[in-house]
Amino acid sequence: MPTAPDSPVNGAPAVPSAGRAAREDACPGALRLHTADDGPLARVRIPGGLLTSRQIRVPADAADDLGDGRLDLTSRGNLQLRGLRAPDAATALADRLAAAGLLPSYAHERARNVVASPLSGLDGHGYADVSDWAREVDALLCASPAAAGLSGRFLFALDDGRGDVAALGADVTLIARPDRATAELRLAGQAVARVPAADAPRWALRAAETFLRLAAGHTTRAWRLADVDPTGARVAGLLPVAVARATPGPGGTAAGTDTRSAARGGPRLGGLPQPGGGTWVLSAGTPLGRVTARAWRVLAEIADAAAGQVRVTPWRGVVVPGVPADDAPEVLRRLAGAGFLTGEDSPWRGVTACAGRPGCAKSLADVRADAEAAVRAGAAGPGHPLLPVHFSGCERNCGRPDGARVDVMATADGHYRVTTGGTGASTATGTAARDLPAAVATARRTTPPPPRTTT
Repeated sequence: MPTAPDSPVNGAPAVPSAGRAAREDACPGALRLHTADDGPLARVRIPGGLLTSRQIRVPADAADDLGDGRLDLTSRGNLQLRGLRAPDAATALADRLAAAGLLPSYAHERARNVVASPLSGLDGHGYADVSDWAREVDALLCASPAAAGLSGRFLFALDDGRGDVAALGADVTLIARPDRATAELRLAGQAVARVPAADAPRWALRAAETFLRLAAGHTTRAWRLADVDPTGARVAGLLPVAVARATPGPGGTAAGTDTRSAARGGPRLGGLPQPGGGTWVLSAGTPLGRVTARAWRVLAEIADAAAGQVRVTPWRGVVVPGVPADDAPEVLRRLAGAGFLTGEDSPWRGVTACAGRPGCAKSLADVRADAEAAVRAGAAGPGHPLLPVHFSGCERNCGRPDGARVDVMATADGHYRVTTGGTGASTATGTAARDLPAAVATARRTTPPPPRTTT
């Protein structure tokens, strides 16, 4: 049975507090639920977005049996269940997740925030299959008593060299390098060292544990590495790095890598052949990051007939590898019929939103309904605009993507503030809901600056 999340679990020693983070971090988990207006909410961490065929159905069944019958995909490749009804929902959910191997450590369940390049090892690009790193980072985290002190906001990113998840603003980032023998270690977005690729996950854990030691002496909030070390230099200076130190510099993408998937919001939707022939990897999105449990079971059936796995992406989508080439067109049609987005021409491409009303008491508007109305009225604009757009119901701007984007934020006067952010400049306009389609379409055509690179 799950024990209280704030207590040492299974005899593990108490862990150091990251400043006030251990007392104040309100990020939900699978054990510590968030009380929303539409009922308790649980967030299930899926390190690297990796789900086996056996695990895929568990969240869908839990959503039907315990919640509102839907699943939310988050910007960190995790899953959320809303409207949990049963008084013992947390216990029942934990039991199901633990039995499926989705809750290997109760003490660490909120610390297992790990994103990875979704197509790594599947499309012939990149310098390493970082899904192996994801599994190792997760195992190392769960084996470290200190790592249980990481906040639910702390993020690891594992990039295979294509530059997609390196752009997501992680606290600790590993990037595979062309020599395939080393990896670049970035802290708070800054390149600080090159470490052996074979031991890269251990260096990531060392960096996180070093952050916790620094944060323990802080009297202010220290949820993220940048809270105590904005450049990563202090943490880097305490690491026993035995290989070349990188020159600290601005974050960005690895030199020579493709940034298109990050710019457009993840892997291209649709399908592409896998190396070796005979199979395809399919990529699908979700409207506003939400799907029904029924649609998730369709995904599970498709995975069963393919490679037996699914990868949840940080762009609120899924990747299904190993689909027989002859079946790929029909499988894409089946995914579309279940409600997934399967083509780049979808007007929902790159559109996200927070929960809004009625699920969130702090929201000033039903932003999902307004987002849907705006999209259907043409907010995507002609030519498929470059920038993602995020609708939010208040200043907290929950769930916003990192990087260049358009923020559409509800205001107390019943209007929206449309802001072009993350582009080096920011412009904001007050807009009535009826005028959103034109305002958003114009803002999304803003060309983001070219990404900065480091060598």
